[in-house]
Amino acid sequence: MSPDSTTVRGRQGEDLACRHLEAQGLRLLERNYRCRAGEIDLVMLDGGALVLVEVRSRSTSNHGGAAATVGARKQQRFIRAARHLMLTRRDWRSLPVRFDVVAIDPGPAGAAQPVVTWIRDAFRTRE
Repeated sequence: MSPDSTTVRGRQGEDLACRHLEAQGLRLLERNYRCRAGEIDLVMLDGGALVLVEVRSRSTSNHGGAAATVGARKQQRFIRAARHLMLTRRDWRSLPVRFDVVAIDPGPAGAAQPVVTWIRDAFRTRE
């Protein structure tokens, strides 16, 4: 698969995840926050909580589901990026922070729509 098609599929997955979360009442604050430590796909507000979202999507289920791709290494990179974000956005420091994952997997055979799974509080820092 070419990098361009992977980028396009990733962007489509983020769009779908964002729409799904907004339909649940969350409000988008920022997309694709990047720093040397890593990237945060979606920064959202859920009531009074800052929600940092990792979006993972799979085009096939041959090698497991999308949620399974958020391993310990990915979590640590995500947490480092979150720390950097909080250093740069002082106005968000007082908010409680939650790490969520939105997993997008192909639907059953013949299904036109993918399956979106929102995992709230998917992991925590070890502090």
